[in-house]
Amino acid sequence: MRLSALTTAVLLSLTATVAFAETAGDNLVLESQTMDRTANPCTDFFQYANGKWLADNPIPADRSRYSAYDEVMERNLRDLKAIVEEAGKADGGAAHLVADFYHSGIDEAAIEAAGAKPIAPMLERIKNIKNRQGLLDVLAEQTRTGMQPLYIFFVDQDARNTQRYIPQLAQGGIGLPDRDYYVKTDAKTSKIREQYLAHVEKMFTLLGETPTQARVDAATVMRMETRLARASMTNVEQRDPKATYHLMDLQKFSALDRKVDWAHYFAQIGLKAPGDMNVAEPKFFTEADHMLDTVPLKDWQTYLRWNLVHNRAPALSKEFVDANFDFYGRILAGTKENQPRWKRVLRTVDGEIGEALGELYVARYFGPDAKAGALEMVGNIKTAMREDINGLEWMTPETKRHALEKLDTLSVKIGYPDKWRDYSSLKITADDYAGNVERANEFEFKRNLNKLGKPIDRNEWGMTPPTVNAYYNPTMNEIVFPAGILQPPLFHVKADAAANYGNTGATIGHELTHAFDDQGRQFDAQGNLKNWWTKDDEKHFLARIANIEKQFDEFNPIDKLHINGKLTEGENIADLGGLKIALAAFLHSKEGQAEVAAGTIDGLTAEQRFFVAYGQSFRSSQRDEELRLQILTNPHSPDKYRVIAPLANMPEFAKAFSCTGAQSPLRPEATRVNIW
Repeated sequence: MRLSALTTAVLLSLTATVAFAETAGDNLVLESQTMDRTANPCTDFFQYANGKWLADNPIPADRSRYSAYDEVMERNLRDLKAIVEEAGKADGGAAHLVADFYHSGIDEAAIEAAGAKPIAPMLERIKNIKNRQGLLDVLAEQTRTGMQPLYIFFVDQDARNTQRYIPQLAQGGIGLPDRDYYVKTDAKTSKIREQYLAHVEKMFTLLGETPTQARVDAATVMRMETRLARASMTNVEQRDPKATYHLMDLQKFSALDRKVDWAHYFAQIGLKAPGDMNVAEPKFFTEADHMLDTVPLKDWQTYLRWNLVHNRAPALSKEFVDANFDFYGRILAGTKENQPRWKRVLRTVDGEIGEALGELYVARYFGPDAKAGALEMVGNIKTAMREDINGLEWMTPETKRHALEKLDTLSVKIGYPDKWRDYSSLKITADDYAGNVERANEFEFKRNLNKLGKPIDRNEWGMTPPTVNAYYNPTMNEIVFPAGILQPPLFHVKADAAANYGNTGATIGHELTHAFDDQGRQFDAQGNLKNWWTKDDEKHFLARIANIEKQFDEFNPIDKLHINGKLTEGENIADLGGLKIALAAFLHSKEGQAEVAAGTIDGLTAEQRFFVAYGQSFRSSQRDEELRLQILTNPHSPDKYRVIAPLANMPEFAKAFSCTGAQSPLRPEATRVNIW
């Protein structure tokens, strides 16, 4: 899966749904009862749209945040639980596969009895490493089974020639959320490093090491990961697709350090002739190569033991699960308690064999009326985007022609794949949870590797059907909306058009705008990394996005942490552009024109309902730890600012709520952003 593709998603979530025809009833998109009518929409619109919901929905103990997306996710998990429990009665196919995987994960007695035994064979292989070739062998085995030691390897389209697949290598190998956690010296980051060190030490003791040896080994891991982090690009630097494209063959890649037998490694992962490869960060791989050649084997054995237990902990016994949650859930994200096992297992099943689960899901919970309604909305929003491009005063006809070509070429996927993935070669049993996870990871690795030399699969999806999310993929030039996101309170075919366009319509516009954000606009109609802008148009565009970057740099959600305008630039562009385009599409649609003429519902005009639905789509609360984590690592701004920032650039909002003078949230015209 392309690393950049999912960073363009509207929200980082997992799964959700509810039956449209059977259970949705009158649960329409805009929920007026959750508003705070005492708040002034001009001065505190987030509170106005969501105030009662915020008061009535404290963050559950097993979550670090709670949002509209999480509401849907919770319903979906319950529905998926019913699906997998009923699937246990099936004789074969996807139902049997899903049921066996799920039941292996909730068999706590078997998992507790196994303890660390599922990883004992690989621990033994790590222990028996005798030389550098043996080290590469274990690195290759961990790569094949989804653990991505040292760096990330996958197969995807060549960004400059999207008609072929090539191997992709990207930086990785660290256990903290981002390279900055290893290099920043402020008190909070230093404290997290101390806690991480203690966590690694704890995991080594669970593997049977003495406290003294575990402390030594944890220090070794931290030392090696710090070296990798210092050689890594920042998350902002990685946003430039040209900066992460370096085409190399095996000879050139091997020359980065000239000491590692990469031909042997690639052969071990099943790739005897890798051909052209994209090496995203050559500086990182030069350091990684040097470490493979010079770091003592015993240190590498320590690092590989950590990588193994770190990756497999969620599938092991309770003491491993609890230790893993204590750091990654409680310390990093502020979550008070771990989710029940059945929820965690469902997430694993969705992550490992999501299309098998999705096949069962859409058969029950996704109707043709929802797909048709979403497709109609997409068509209207694409029409509005076309009109917007044609009307841009700052863009010349030459660049407009290429932009319109890209818009016309863009493909749309709604609901689920046309052809389901074939899992017939994957062995899943009802009594081996950790083994199922390992075999599923290896199945996916081989499936991905087998793309090499084959035509581009334009039916492939980067998200599973139950996922409450959406994305734009620049090399495919496609927008994708899984069934999970097309449901209340995010979408309902029977809701008034204003609410649907303000919520899901803005999401569709968001993903469409990603094709023309700071990253997406560098890819042409065929998905190739190619500049199709005139110099003057590019200059005008960069000046406009510099303004939106500056706007978000001004926001200070917690402590002294400001939103990083450069990191969140693409999502901020997409939020503003998507909202403006969705509003235009609504006002030009037949339903929109009828609703504007009809007057008010719940005391709100059609335009007001549009904006309130948008605000409600981002209703959420976050724990402080999760908020800090998001600001430091996530390309999405915190939800509140995804609402108030775009509205401050839209005269249409101020007009809809009669906001004037000092009470108007509208920025002065000189500082207002208008890109798409």
